[in-house]
Amino acid sequence: MAFVCLADFQKKAETILEKSSLEYFQSGAGDELTLSLNREAFKRLRIRPRFLRNITKLNTTTTILGCEVKWPLGISPCANQRLAHPDGEIGTARATGKTGGIFILSTGSNTPMEEVAKGAPDTHKWFNLYIYKDRLLTESLVRRAEKSNYKAIVLTIDSQISGQRRADIRNKFSLPPNLSFANFSDSKASTVKSSGAGSGLSEYFSSLFDPTITWKDVEWLVKMTNLPIIVKGVLTREDAILAKEFGCKGIIVSNHGARQLDSVPATIEALPEIVDAVGNDLPVMMDGGIMDGNDMLKALALGAKMVFIGRAAVWGLACNGQKGVEEMLSILKKDFEVVMSLSGCLNLKSIQPNLVAHESTYAKL
Repeated sequence: MAFVCLADFQKKAETILEKSSLEYFQSGAGDELTLSLNREAFKRLRIRPRFLRNITKLNTTTTILGCEVKWPLGISPCANQRLAHPDGEIGTARATGKTGGIFILSTGSNTPMEEVAKGAPDTHKWFNLYIYKDRLLTESLVRRAEKSNYKAIVLTIDSQISGQRRADIRNKFSLPPNLSFANFSDSKASTVKSSGAGSGLSEYFSSLFDPTITWKDVEWLVKMTNLPIIVKGVLTREDAILAKEFGCKGIIVSNHGARQLDSVPATIEALPEIVDAVGNDLPVMMDGGIMDGNDMLKALALGAKMVFIGRAAVWGLACNGQKGVEEMLSILKKDFEVVMSLSGCLNLKSIQPNLVAHESTYAKL
C-alpha cells in the first residue's frame, strides 16, 4: 500500500491491530461527539492565501522553551505504544528526532524513560506526568526525568479520574502479560488489568491517581524542579490564567484526544481564547484532530506556537515500526511545506491570524 496522507496509515493500521488494542487507541469518551468535533471544527475554517510572493526560501524552524526544532510539530504523550509495534516508544522517539520535532514520553510508556533517553539521544524529549496519590512516587519520576535529560515536564491536568471510554469498558481492557507501565517497578503501579467489571485503565486511575489535586499541587511541582512545567489539558481562559499565575512555563490546549469528558470543545475552537488570555506571556501549543498541513497552518494562524499529534504516530508504528513513523512524519512535513508555500507564508512568523477565517465569514451560496 502506498501512503500519501495520514489517513492511509490509519486505514492500514485498522487491518493490523488486534481489536482491543485498535479500539483502545481509536476511541473517545461517551458518544464521541468531541472526537468528531476535533476534526469537523478544522473543516469550518478557511485559508485566505496571499500570492505573488517569493517562496524559494521557506523556513519552518522555531524554538520552543529552549528547544530548537526543524518544524513546529511534536508527538503527544501516548501510553502503551508497544501494543502497536515492538519498536514502541523508542521507535517513535527516534523517528521524531530524525524529522526534528519534540517527543513527549507518556508516564504509561511500555519502555522505561531511561531506555528511551538512551535509545533516542538526539531527540528533544519532554516527560508527561500525572500526580499520583503517592507524592514520593511522583517526585521520583521527576527526578529520573531530570537525570535522563528530559527538557520539560508536561503535567496532564484533565485526568484525575478516567473518562467513560465505552470501547475499553466493553473490551475489559487490560495489558497483555508481556507489557506493563515500565516506568514503575511496583506491580500495583505497573500493571493494568481489568477485574472483570470494566476497563483496567479506569481501575488504575481510580486506584493510583489523586482526585484531590488542585493548582496548589501544580505550584508544588513548579517549586520542586528547575525543569519548565507545561500544563496539558487546558480548555478555558480561566485555567490558562491560573497556569500563568502558578508558575507554569507553557500550555498545551488539549481535550486528551477526546478521551476524557465528551461534549467539550474541539481544541482548535478553544485555542483562540487561551491565546488571547496568555499568549504574550507563555507559549500556547495544542493537540487534537490534526491530520494534514492545512490543519497545522490553521492552528498556527490562531496562535499555537507548536502542534502535536498522537494517534497518527501509533498508526505509523503499527504499519512499520520506527520506519512507519518516519514515513508518516515525512509525508506530513512535506504537506505542511506545500501548504505554507501555497498560502504565501515564507516562515512561521508570517502565519498570522488574518490567514484564517471561519466559514460564516463567507456568504452562503
